[in-house]
Amino acid sequence: MCRLYSFRRSPEEVRALFRYVEQAEFPPRQHIGPESPIGIVRMEEGKRIFALVLWGFIPSWMKEPGKPLANARAESVLEKPTFRNAMRRRRCLVPADGFFQWKGDVPGKKEPFHIHRPGHELFAIAGLWERWMGAGGSEIETALIITIPANHVLSAIHHRMPAIVKPDDFDLWLDSDHHGAPEAAGLLVPPDDDFLIADPVTLARPSRPGAGLEKPASPPAQLKLL
Repeated sequence: MCRLYSFRRSPEEVRALFRYVEQAEFPPRQHIGPESPIGIVRMEEGKRIFALVLWGFIPSWMKEPGKPLANARAESVLEKPTFRNAMRRRRCLVPADGFFQWKGDVPGKKEPFHIHRPGHELFAIAGLWERWMGAGGSEIETALIITIPANHVLSAIHHRMPAIVKPDDFDLWLDSDHHGAPEAAGLLVPPDDDFLIADPVTLARPSRPGAGLEKPASPPAQLKLL
């Protein structure tokens, strides 16, 4: 699963990679958790756009918002009614420069890691978005992150990881008019083992979305996994 990620790149960097039309302004954040605003990139009328939505998927058919869903498993997005229509028509990308996973099973003794590209480059996480309409006319746009089995290196920390979409595949993932859900689902595979690295960190859970800072564990070192 993925319930915390980082997004610290400038709006100019994000726009250059994702090539959307808006001059979107948004603050960099060390920690982004569920039920907080997140930036996504999606297709509308044949163009990529940047949008702010809530992290926590609410299916459009629900009469009242239930517990928002932060993640969906890639293995079930084609078949489960909760995700099936969004996978067909409302795929999105979540810009990020890292995500956090915890190693271990003992509460209070889990070791946090910040997982990122070797140069902390920006990358895209596969997501789904939805628009929920309330009986009184209220409207909420929400999104989730799709997870996949971890690659060999990261499986030493956690058995799941976010699905990552490479730039050459952005159009395939986003353009549901020309690429169906089964074709897009073919992108939901673990990256090469050298695509990401994991750094141990000292991490205080933020009391509010976007609060807190992580700092490298002492001594700072990249995790070496066999």
